[in-house]
Amino acid sequence: MSWIQTDDWKNEKHVPVIEIEKKGDNLFHITISVGKEIPHPNTTAHHIKWADAFFLPEGEKFPVEIGYHTFDHHGESTQGADTSKMYSEPYAVFVFKTEKPGTIMATSYCNIHGLWKNEAKLEL
Repeated sequence: MSWIQTDDWKNEKHVPVIEIEKKGDNLFHITISVGKEIPHPNTTAHHIKWADAFFLPEGEKFPVEIGYHTFDHHGESTQGADTSKMYSEPYAVFVFKTEKPGTIMATSYCNIHGLWKNEAKLEL
């Protein structure tokens, strides 16, 4: 078994969903979310802790990290778990420019079910 898990995000709530939107001349907004089709719990006991995005330019050997986002608040409070009624949503937008097509790679981490990944092609 691989320690980085994959699946179709339409069937599995842990897989990071990658949405690529071209905004201008080589400017892209990359949205990474978890739980698009099947909502993921966001409680103190079960939540997505973080997600990150990488870009592997076509013809290059190594990817470049675009960004990393933590989802730190999951109902924590001095009154006890899940009492604050404030919860993080696993949704992040990264903005960058590139003059090369390539592959966007995203990972997300569930505090119970581990590390998940997904990839999507970026076309100019």
